[in-house]
Amino acid sequence: MSLTHNTKSKNKLTSQCQNCSLSALCLPISLANSDVDRLDQIIERKKPLKKGDVLFHQGDTFESIYAVRTGTIKTFNITDSGEEQITGFYCPSELLGLSGIDKNIYPVSAKALETTTICEIPFARLEELSDNIPSLKNQLFKIMSRKICDDQQMMVLLGKKNADEKVASLLMNLGARFKRRGYSSVSFRLSMSRGEISNYLGLAIETVSRVMTRFQQKGFITAQGKEISITNLEEMQKLANMIKDYDQPNKDTIK
Repeated sequence: MSLTHNTKSKNKLTSQCQNCSLSALCLPISLANSDVDRLDQIIERKKPLKKGDVLFHQGDTFESIYAVRTGTIKTFNITDSGEEQITGFYCPSELLGLSGIDKNIYPVSAKALETTTICEIPFARLEELSDNIPSLKNQLFKIMSRKICDDQQMMVLLGKKNADEKVASLLMNLGARFKRRGYSSVSFRLSMSRGEISNYLGLAIETVSRVMTRFQQKGFITAQGKEISITNLEEMQKLANMIKDYDQPNKDTIK
């Protein structure tokens, strides 16, 4: 096989991976074509989930981790009083289900917030494959480490910040995650409802609505339905206590 043919094949594969939610798992570690093929062979691409469909239930036996390809998933548990407590939101290219590794059960449930496509990755087969591909194992460790850091930041968010800071932090966090996928960090769509946001942040829904209205009145954001634009990046960064990983202000939109 010629070098030219190999290059064309690699470019074609790379193009396919760049459009896949698993690019965060594959491309940064420059897997060889044969290794990407081996990873692809264990992935099961399921039919789309409709809004409200459950991916897995709290207490189910842990068997797989999942990558969101399109759409949004929320995770939640049911408290002793029977109430739903949202624990996270997962956007395209993000992995969920990792929390099931420890005790071999999923400690939370996962439900689609909108039409969502996912890739199922059987963990036993992934573990076996990663033993033979050290770079894949290293990337898995990085993903797990990032999840731990995100959980720690969430504890600070819920424990020490006021309502304005909590809402700003969530919007900025989502913006950073959109940016990692190559999209704008200052203009994006919120797939979750005000009620789901309030549940996640530990605030009353009326409080979240008042904060969003106040942000609009102050010129920090504009909102049309679920479409959000951050129009004063500096002030939002101050509220969220974040200073990196966001788009630089555009003179036409950021004041």
